[in-house]
Amino acid sequence: MSAISTHSATETTAKTPRWARTRHAHHFRSHEEEFDACKLGMWLFLTTEVLLFAGIFVAYAIFRAKYPEAFSKGSHHLDWRWGGLNTVILLISSFTIAYSIRNAQTNNQVWLRRNLLITLICGGLFLAIKFIFEYGPKWAEGKRPGNLFLYPGAENPHEPIWWSIYYSATGIHASHVVIGMALIFWLYIRSLKGTYGPKHYTGVEVVGLYWHLVDLIWIFLFPLLYLIH
Repeated sequence: MSAISTHSATETTAKTPRWARTRHAHHFRSHEEEFDACKLGMWLFLTTEVLLFAGIFVAYAIFRAKYPEAFSKGSHHLDWRWGGLNTVILLISSFTIAYSIRNAQTNNQVWLRRNLLITLICGGLFLAIKFIFEYGPKWAEGKRPGNLFLYPGAENPHEPIWWSIYYSATGIHASHVVIGMALIFWLYIRSLKGTYGPKHYTGVEVVGLYWHLVDLIWIFLFPLLYLIH
């Protein structure tokens, strides 16, 4: 009788999805409390990220006011079409990561994995465009930051400052895209095991918040670097 009960309990556990068996951390009283704490922690972290990029935006404003001609000349070397395409790609990824959260909440496991994968692909496309069609050609032409600047066609002696701002801003942003992709890949691997569902989607939610900030920062960088001459 005991063996039958044990077998029945094991079979029931096997049929129960992993997200339904996930327990909250011992120092929380419930899943809801754990979710709220994690979300608050992510918002506090994102505040520090905003402060980081705020410093870059302030530096941009100061040097643009001081060397307007150099910034105008420098920005003309950027192709707004590549920047615009990357903007569209990140907006799509923002949509798919948002839907992946909804998929977890409604236990739509197939589309949860699909949307996470699409978000990953969008991040990869963004980086590929940035490095292959922007960084690569410009670096080869000598359009480099600071003392590395070797572009023979420069019309303003302060143009290297522009490229320093450009590479710093977009480079730090690209590093955040890489981090975001690593986190989304981690979510994808866990989603294959059925980790996320209606009662357990904290990881998807907080990573989604991070990815939205990465997208939002680019929304500001794109017009500042590519459109304002």
